[in-house]
Amino acid sequence: MTDNQVVQTYIDAWTHSIESISELLAPLPGDSWNRPTECPGWSVRDVVSHVIAMESELLGDPRPIHSLPSDLFHIKDELSRYLELPVDKRRCHTAPEMTSELEYVIIRRSRALRNAPTGPDDVVRFPAGPFGYELPYHQLLRLRAMDVWVHEQDLRRALQLPGNLDSPAALVTRDLLLEGLPKVVAKLAGAPAGSTVAFDVTGPMEFLRTVRVDAAGRGSLDSSISLGPDVQFTLDWESYLRLAAGRTRAGQLPPGSLKVDGDTELADRILDNFTLMP
Repeated sequence: MTDNQVVQTYIDAWTHSIESISELLAPLPGDSWNRPTECPGWSVRDVVSHVIAMESELLGDPRPIHSLPSDLFHIKDELSRYLELPVDKRRCHTAPEMTSELEYVIIRRSRALRNAPTGPDDVVRFPAGPFGYELPYHQLLRLRAMDVWVHEQDLRRALQLPGNLDSPAALVTRDLLLEGLPKVVAKLAGAPAGSTVAFDVTGPMEFLRTVRVDAAGRGSLDSSISLGPDVQFTLDWESYLRLAAGRTRAGQLPPGSLKVDGDTELADRILDNFTLMP
């Protein structure tokens, strides 16, 4: 696959997911916009506001002028405060106002992506005020495809309307999340040299991956089967996503959705550090 094909793959994945969000919201009753999601302090409306705000920033739109109330207890640091401002600004918006703004930002952003002269490896800036950073253009698109799809799934769980767990953006997300597993096992959980940890994930995005820790304590990831791993996690894809995206803890998953075999102390350390969203 050429670099330009990779870019188009990420754009197509983003398009599929954000348009799915728009279709999901179109028939939604007004009271459903206030349902809580697994994002702390955020309702369905708030998650949609966040998606709109991020895409608007990428279009170069100015941030709204707004003062946050002092009683938002889910605001823990300056980054969460930065993300909250455009969300809180829209809390008084009606459902038609929200769907119209989302549709408009999709049209504008799709046009901008289609006409962008940027090359796959050109360095661009992710515009997040003091939290912005530079990265290759294809990586920015990859992150946006993942972020929008993860929020699509936040909305689907809140609304009890499951779907798209095997969409193009789900595949992008799976591969991106897998890249963080060696760090979780070897560095954050402190798995000893020579350890092997297997992840057997079932469902619409099934996969089997093994993290191996070498003599120097570095972790690597492969798809080969390890006989008698030190730890093996068996879980469904949606539970894996919820853990990896920091939406829940292992003890809060539905009974039977996670099975752990092997070294329980190491397994607990891995699960305690399992948030993989970059």
